[in-house]
Amino acid sequence: MMKRLVIQLARFGDIVQSKRLILSLLRDGEVHVCVDRSLASLARLVYPDCVVHAVPAHSCDARTVLEEGRTLFERLHTERFDEVYTLNNAGLCKAVASLFPPETVRGYSVRSGQVQRCRWMRMAFRWMALRRCSPLNLADFWAALAPAPLSPALVNPPAAPGGKGLGIVLAGQVWHRSAPPEALALLTRIQAERLGGAGKCPVYLLGTAKEHPAARELMSRLPGTIVETCRDLTGKTDWAALADVLSGLDLLLSPDTGTAHLAAHLGVPVMGLFCSSAWAWETGPYGLGHTILQTDLPCAPCVESSPCAQGVPCRAFFTDSDLLAYLAGKGKTARHFPQRVRILHSAFDEIGQIWREESGPPRGVPVPRVPSAGTREHDTRMRNALRAQLAEYLGLGGAHGTEAATLLYNESDWILPPLKP
Repeated sequence: MMKRLVIQLARFGDIVQSKRLILSLLRDGEVHVCVDRSLASLARLVYPDCVVHAVPAHSCDARTVLEEGRTLFERLHTERFDEVYTLNNAGLCKAVASLFPPETVRGYSVRSGQVQRCRWMRMAFRWMALRRCSPLNLADFWAALAPAPLSPALVNPPAAPGGKGLGIVLAGQVWHRSAPPEALALLTRIQAERLGGAGKCPVYLLGTAKEHPAARELMSRLPGTIVETCRDLTGKTDWAALADVLSGLDLLLSPDTGTAHLAAHLGVPVMGLFCSSAWAWETGPYGLGHTILQTDLPCAPCVESSPCAQGVPCRAFFTDSDLLAYLAGKGKTARHFPQRVRILHSAFDEIGQIWREESGPPRGVPVPRVPSAGTREHDTRMRNALRAQLAEYLGLGGAHGTEAATLLYNESDWILPPLKP
């Protein structure tokens, strides 16, 4: 029996998106998971068969980390793990990795005081420079570190309506990744009507206490019949209560958030509202039965930490009249199929999560034979080429010698002594 440690010191959503890796490792041994202390109870909820270690990682200085985490670090150092998986490109994650022999570490290791990335991590940094063509969901990227990744279809249950009503996540961690209030109100009305009609579909408003004003604003934009069915739960749910609210929902309407990933973990259908730096092909909800409304400008996806000089125009796309008519079931009578928002449905291939795009009749604009860089057709072609190359690398077949090879490999990958994948 193998004994392994997964170090995941990132955010709420990343804890859940590590699921395919962790379930893969659980099949032949014991798994320990190291997370920030604020997320320990969440990790125990999602991974009841794992040993969870809580460290001070978020919102604290280095002195606090060392003083309050010292006992745990010493205990981890004395544990004899067969393998250690370090998932984050962050200083503390790499520091914890230095506690273990580098030959046991997959991901980011420390050898003679120098941080090293395994070949798989180095390849990822190369394709991340081409985000519009992102080839892998983050869950599949981390899972590929495992010796034998679990089938993607076995990670989360297929999503299906549970009869409980509609959930609304009011905002993401940063405002520019969230739909504006007027769009969220319109989409709430459409989905409440679809799920039973105004006044009949329970609506649950979800978020932290700081989203309470957003809940009030949303209700001010909704008809009274829907407001009567709304339950404002902002700031009122711990991790267990949040999971309880999510379980059995018919649909969760959400930006790219940890709550959306938790819903996917529970088999709840998610309609993701992705704009700004959120990109479906990287962090879409994992599993079958999910839909993403992906806004798409030539500048997408942007960098979360960078301000937008244009005022984040992609957020306004969720009020597009063609999109709203289509979602309301009037697609056959709408003048046009939505063009500024891509409608994507989750599916799987041999590597993992993919997204199939819903399309309508063309609008008289011919598709060029050789798509130019930055167009949807070019991005799709490059994404498929990258996935084929990665499938070959992972021993799953795929194409050999495609143009993607020059993007994924450097001479140093075979000149230098190989590190673990």
